[in-house]
Amino acid sequence: MTIQDSTPKPSAPAPAQDETITGAQSLVRSLEHAGVDTIFGIPGGCILPAYDPLFDSSIRHILVRHEQGAGHAAQGYAAATGKVGVCMATSGPGATNLVTPIADAHMDSVPLVAITGQVGASQIGTDAFQEADIRGITMPVTKHNYLVTDPADIPATIAEAFYIASTGRPGPVLVDIAKSALVATTEFRWPEQLHLPGYRPVTKPHAKQVREAARLVVEARKPVLYVGGGTIRARASEELRRLAERTGIPVVTTLMARGAFPDSHPQHLGMPGMHGSVAAVAGLQKSDLIVSLGARFDDRVTGNLETFAPGAKVVHADIDPAEIGKNRAVDVPIVGDVKQVIDELDEAIEALHQHGEAGDYEGWTAFLAGVKDRYPLGYDEPDDGSLSPQYVIERLGAISGPETIFTSGVGQHQMWAAQFISYEHPHTWLNSGGLGTMGYGVPSAMGAKVGRPDATVWAIDGDGCFQMTNQELATCTIEGIPVKIAVINNESLGMVRQWQTLFYDGRYSSTDLQSKRVPDFVKLAEAYGAVGLSCDDPADVDATIAKAMEINDVPVVIDFRVHRDAMVWPMVAAGASNDEIKYARDLAPDFEEDDL
Repeated sequence: MTIQDSTPKPSAPAPAQDETITGAQSLVRSLEHAGVDTIFGIPGGCILPAYDPLFDSSIRHILVRHEQGAGHAAQGYAAATGKVGVCMATSGPGATNLVTPIADAHMDSVPLVAITGQVGASQIGTDAFQEADIRGITMPVTKHNYLVTDPADIPATIAEAFYIASTGRPGPVLVDIAKSALVATTEFRWPEQLHLPGYRPVTKPHAKQVREAARLVVEARKPVLYVGGGTIRARASEELRRLAERTGIPVVTTLMARGAFPDSHPQHLGMPGMHGSVAAVAGLQKSDLIVSLGARFDDRVTGNLETFAPGAKVVHADIDPAEIGKNRAVDVPIVGDVKQVIDELDEAIEALHQHGEAGDYEGWTAFLAGVKDRYPLGYDEPDDGSLSPQYVIERLGAISGPETIFTSGVGQHQMWAAQFISYEHPHTWLNSGGLGTMGYGVPSAMGAKVGRPDATVWAIDGDGCFQMTNQELATCTIEGIPVKIAVINNESLGMVRQWQTLFYDGRYSSTDLQSKRVPDFVKLAEAYGAVGLSCDDPADVDATIAKAMEINDVPVVIDFRVHRDAMVWPMVAAGASNDEIKYARDLAPDFEEDDL
């Protein structure tokens, strides 16, 4: 049963420009002017004045069950739609509960505006009830943040917040508003222009740098396009495909860039890094040129930096100049919007082609195709006939189809979802990459479904992650948000258990969740008004998924009771060289290319 809020809302005329209203009314009016259609939040004392005019607004407010859920839902909404996600909370613990999703959005460049209430201006600094310096707390993990004490400043602050969150390198902006500013009166004036001295994100790349990059591309023998999440945020997938096909250069897509380039494309080598494909890791390690597009050379991709791609020159294109050269020395730095960079790089390479200058990558692509054939992603079926988690996820992808949006928690199930689902389109894979936040899966799926109501949305979660934020099932049921959740239940904090198996002699300290006993996930789902299903037999997987696919009016939870000791392979141990990648526990691949 779907429960919809049928409470009638009184109609109220929208305040006109220069009309005298409260700061709270000004806030809601400002959000309307900024194009907000959805807010995820929870009211409380200091933000309560804003909830009264919100009652009359066209903006949909979704009452979550925990502020962390509000933040992750706003992230999911933003990642699925390309719009700015909005979450709202009260002061003190309400605001501090938003810190994790704000930090997550900061790491993964998600456009987010978080609005928090604050104690009255005269009480700030007195340790008043539910006071927290949320501006100071979040300063390291926001793109910018504000404390508003004058109601006249609310419209301009909101306008600036949305502009900053969505331009340049996207990210979270916090607007903390004193309760005294919300209850005071002011004249509403939406700014016609923004004045942000010092904030001038560079979007157009420098033509000389682009030409130098093009020259390196045609001179290289072993180039690779290293595609990061910035390509997704820039919505540059079509441009990327055009560049790749013009040049014939192999492509790797990071965890945050899955779907930016079709998995089915013959030039795609897969995901690089700690749990990347052997072909993708080999492609980077043995390359003589890395063209990095919206990636940041993070440790999960590079492994030991000193041994990462030792023979490669680097072209690094990014909207954020602080990322260029931060981890890896760069030969050609290009600051600019990745979409524009790819467009101009493609034109520069085409100009060289027209003058008879083109790269010869035939031997290189043949070598990598051989590596890809020899070391495909795969897994062993459990000897006892129990359910393989990789098989479950593989079937989820096949049955749901390439238009489905998948979100995930963090851990083994996240890596398997990145490996064993074929992503053909951008914005169909949402996960917590940089911060690695357990509990991201369910609320981000909720936000994605709100933003893309016509899409099928699956959250692939672990039994550990699911127990961190599953209370948002109540929100989904009551608000009519029919997400689908696959719980990969191995009774463990799976990735931690894998590390304990490999590096701690199988001493499983504090990783046994006993989730096949407590709680009963089927009953839990039903208690929340969702449909609960369970599956522990490989023969029943397809039918169980098909049954879930037929239910589109309420949330569905499937408890997949999988084999406990399945591991994520390939793997590069933390801090090790990518040359030490293991294809399976006792198998190191050979990807030498002496014949090139």
